[in-house]
Amino acid sequence: MRAPLRSPPGPGAGGHHQVLFALAECVPFALALLVLLIELTPAHVVYTGPLLVATPALAAVTTGPRGTLAAAGLAVVVSIITATHNHAWGGQQVYTNLFALCLVTAASFTTSRAARTRREGQLNQVRRIAAAAQEVLLRPVPDRLGPVRAASLYLAAEAGAQIGGDLYDAVQTRYGVRLIVGDVRGKGLPAVRAAAVVLGAFRESVHYEDDLVEVVAHCAAALRRDAALASASANARTDPPDGADALLEGFVTVLVAQIPDGPRIEVVNRGHPPPLLLHGRAVRPLTPATPLPPLGLEEFISGPVRTESHPFAPGDRLLLHTDGVIEARDRDGAFFDLAGLMPALRRHPRPAFLDAVRQALLRHTQTRRLSDDVALIVVDRHEGEGR
Repeated sequence: MRAPLRSPPGPGAGGHHQVLFALAECVPFALALLVLLIELTPAHVVYTGPLLVATPALAAVTTGPRGTLAAAGLAVVVSIITATHNHAWGGQQVYTNLFALCLVTAASFTTSRAARTRREGQLNQVRRIAAAAQEVLLRPVPDRLGPVRAASLYLAAEAGAQIGGDLYDAVQTRYGVRLIVGDVRGKGLPAVRAAAVVLGAFRESVHYEDDLVEVVAHCAAALRRDAALASASANARTDPPDGADALLEGFVTVLVAQIPDGPRIEVVNRGHPPPLLLHGRAVRPLTPATPLPPLGLEEFISGPVRTESHPFAPGDRLLLHTDGVIEARDRDGAFFDLAGLMPALRRHPRPAFLDAVRQALLRHTQTRRLSDDVALIVVDRHEGEGR
């Protein structure tokens, strides 16, 4: 989610690294062009053979096997042009340089390919670990939960990631079906840690706390305890990691809901985007009457926290979501109209409904990657249930 009252961030360390890596990829090709420039000017008295031989070796470090072959091909073309321009064919030096270039290219290509295979194996292992972590942290919600049917969807914004700072869950308890959806400020491992803390507190407290407000209070207390632990750990280090600092100054927006047997839904909203209720063709946000701050900002609560109740009749559809959906922009800066999309999808089954939202979101952003994580839970109360 976005931090309030902050100016747009400048390029971070990740952006600088990407720029430096892009420049490094250009070095072998720039070197070959430099040799061509030297050989076609009066400066050709400089011996440039070793520079061309080095181009595939440099490319192997940054561009991979295909880049290595491309750099080697450019070096061969430059060698042919310069040898022809300087009338050097027939001399032993030209053939020696070409032979050395072939040897270095073969060695560089083999090394680069082996390194890429090793990196891909390591990446696949990390992805398997992430998938296992997702099954524990962000498990899909059951299809049937008491008087309702449900489905979930999670999309991580970070490339190669399967979990991030958004959280969700749905649990059937003796008090009714209880759901949570939330969004941790920030990204990376600190956000995943905060999400795990909140989810752990929710999954424990929903089974013995009859008051939904107390469930949220347990989540807030768990987040405070973890922040205190992270603070103590950071103070014990001479050079605390940036992740600990990010966690200490972060907060979590959450919405906790309860669906009892009656045709209603009870909600406690701590700074989270309101869920959308589809009744017939009309979409209504369940906006809280008394806005509350996110978890971690309890000092801004001025009065008692109360559960709010809303109608949720058989045939209605409820969509809980994070702000990664409604704050997604197209190239013109227009936000994604989630509420406007829902009536057209009202007859879609829940998995097809979520897939249609995902496809519409990607079309709207005109990209395969999102700028923020996305979590969705769709809940249907069927006819004849919940009465």
